[in-house]
Amino acid sequence: MGSATREALAVSRAVLSAQGGTADLATGESLLEAGRVVGSSPQLLAALADPSADAAAKVALIGGVFSSGVTPRALELLQAIAAERWSGHGDLLAGIEDLGIRAVAASSPAPGSIEAELFAVGTTVSSDSELELALASKLGAAGAKASLVDALLTGKASAQTLAIVRHLVLQPRGRRIGELLSHAASVVADQAGTAIATVSSATPIAAEQLTRLKTELARRYGRELTVNLVIDRALVGGLRIQIGDDVIDGTVATRLNDLRIQLAG
Repeated sequence: MGSATREALAVSRAVLSAQGGTADLATGESLLEAGRVVGSSPQLLAALADPSADAAAKVALIGGVFSSGVTPRALELLQAIAAERWSGHGDLLAGIEDLGIRAVAASSPAPGSIEAELFAVGTTVSSDSELELALASKLGAAGAKASLVDALLTGKASAQTLAIVRHLVLQPRGRRIGELLSHAASVVADQAGTAIATVSSATPIAAEQLTRLKTELARRYGRELTVNLVIDRALVGGLRIQIGDDVIDGTVATRLNDLRIQLAG
């Protein structure tokens, strides 16, 4: 991520925060839909991502394109995004998606539920190769993918989770479905001031051990954590813990692999 994008994200997120408790699901959905519109138009994307273009002109362009298609709060956020400089076209789209997911998350009446639901969706998809292919295939029609998500989640997950997953399959931007869901969950958690720890183990972990691990990790990282447990028999033993970009790997499989490398060298 370039420095321009980091600064643009910080400013855009500040605008979302300034809206306070006014976040609603419609605003988040409007932002995500607007991101798909921008992503589908090379001309519009190029105009908004042009670092040499006048900020006021880009704000006016957003007003002309989306004045009647998004909520007033979403329009304010889109104009804030357009006024900033981004490091690239993809970063601009990622910025719109980031704010859209955050707005959706902020509208949830049940903190923590979206992260758990996204993890459950990821587990379901990864265990069904046909479902994963149907959602990720570049050849699949967008409408069919959206309908599949609706059939999969309606009545089983919150409206917020449904909105996020629908957007991810409609605008994957070259990312795998597992990566999409994992990243979205981390954005949702960050919006709530928490983080996600993915704990991989070869065997199930006792509840009390998992609780102790969560407490210790929260102490180290200085924030509350949602722990997602993944059973991976290939690890043989030990634990692999990932929190953001940090990885703590104490698995037997990794130690054996390290030993093989040393012997080969």
